[in-house]
Amino acid sequence: MDTKEAQSLPVTRVFVTQKNHFSSILSRFHAGFFRISLSLCSQALLWKTLSEPSDDIHKFRNIFRMLPSTAFLLLWSLALFSLVLLSLLYLLRLLFHFDMVKSEFSHHVGVNYLFAPWISWLLLLQATPFFKPKEVYFLVLWWIFVVPIVALDIKIYGQWITKGKRFLSGVANPTSQLSVIGNLVGARAAAKMGWNESALLLFAIGMSHYLVLFVTLYQRLPGSSSIPAMLRPVFFLFLAAPSMASLSWDSIHGKFDSSSKMLFFLSLFLFLSLISRPALFKRSMKKFNVSWWAYSFPLTVMAIASTKYAQEIKDTASHILMLLLSGLSVIVSLVLMIFTAFNSNSFLPSDGDDSMHCTSNKRLSIV
Repeated sequence: MDTKEAQSLPVTRVFVTQKNHFSSILSRFHAGFFRISLSLCSQALLWKTLSEPSDDIHKFRNIFRMLPSTAFLLLWSLALFSLVLLSLLYLLRLLFHFDMVKSEFSHHVGVNYLFAPWISWLLLLQATPFFKPKEVYFLVLWWIFVVPIVALDIKIYGQWITKGKRFLSGVANPTSQLSVIGNLVGARAAAKMGWNESALLLFAIGMSHYLVLFVTLYQRLPGSSSIPAMLRPVFFLFLAAPSMASLSWDSIHGKFDSSSKMLFFLSLFLFLSLISRPALFKRSMKKFNVSWWAYSFPLTVMAIASTKYAQEIKDTASHILMLLLSGLSVIVSLVLMIFTAFNSNSFLPSDGDDSMHCTSNKRLSIV
């Protein structure tokens, strides 16, 4: 071996090591990480909703109008950056680990999280400060983000109806509600564009399957034993679907009417039911896990619904509720960002972790 070959060996080893490390990261990355973008994008939409001009002149609503526009732009930019980064990582996973993505697509839990990136993009689109819903950019992006949701609907709901490989009673879990939420978010964005017929179509698809899913989940999950302790934060997805449904119907109907109120009250009841059982989440809070981000998105969607409720009712009690839920949502999101920053080493799961690896061992992991 000559001198040049000997000198090139360390460089080659470093390159191979870095390549293997990056490949390992991609193999451990999964669609469940998009719950981070769900949280940040919904938070951006909350801030935009609170700062929007309205006929609500209550003093509590005026507090939020004092928020600097720069803070909203920074939050929106952070949400965009996180979503682009996660999307690029998943695209690389698709290119270099296609078999894992295929397994995830076939997994009864993993396939539900494939809705998450498209939901995140739709939320970010509705929160954008750069163009209005009536503009062509909004229309084009809406089509780009909604088509994958409809395609996933056809796959999942088709299996539920025909009792193919995975009929509903055998695969229903809290993450199944993401399919419903995807349709509702798309419906709200369509209503903002003035496409009420398209909005009603997506709303009808989402709500018809939500009714069936809600009953199935109540029957299938009578207690906490069905879900591993570490992953119980996904129970909070029960809040997100009715809250988003109330927002979607508000945009379609043009008013936060009795139907929207009933859906919002349902989310409040489910929220109280969950927080009255802290022991259910005690074990999951002992060690930081990416599943903690499951708390933020549902709380934020419920907070957005509370702003619409307060705007309609215009009394002090509704505004206090809006203030409490919005404050709780912001605090939870900030705490999660801090914990994520200080626990970056454990952010990606280790080989022995029970996070959602849709591999051949077919472990049931709800992240």
